Amino acid sequence: MAAEGVPAAREALLRRMYEVFSTDERDVFLARCLAPDVDWPNMLDGVRLHGREAVRAYWARQFAAGHPLVGLEGLRLDGDGEAVVATVRLGMRDASGEHWAGTVEHVYRFDGDGLVTRMDVRTGS
Repeated sequence: MAAEGVPAAREALLRRMYEVFSTDERDVFLARCLAPDVDWPNMLDGVRLHGREAVRAYWARQFAAGHPLVGLEGLRLDGDGEAVVATVRLGMRDASGEHWAGTVEHVYRFDGDGLVTRMDVRTGS
């Protein structure tokens, strides 16, 4: 899985973020990957969330409803040369196993400290 032109620190951060998302480490890692005032999409309600605690609560809500899965398939720089696009396979795990759905793109923007300041989701790519 190549990371086309993505700076090494951003690549490492995003790869680790996807690795820990489905584990108990996600809450601990949140402060190491998201800026305090991060702007994040709430795909369940169609609104934007602001701040780490809002994202933490959103993720907890997702896990209360089921066990979401995200499979990182690739990273590349966006057309602006600044944002990083993660191609991600989405799914859900339940008692009968893993159920994979479609693929989306997560688009990340970063601050000067290398933390994620904004994430957007592109569908239908």
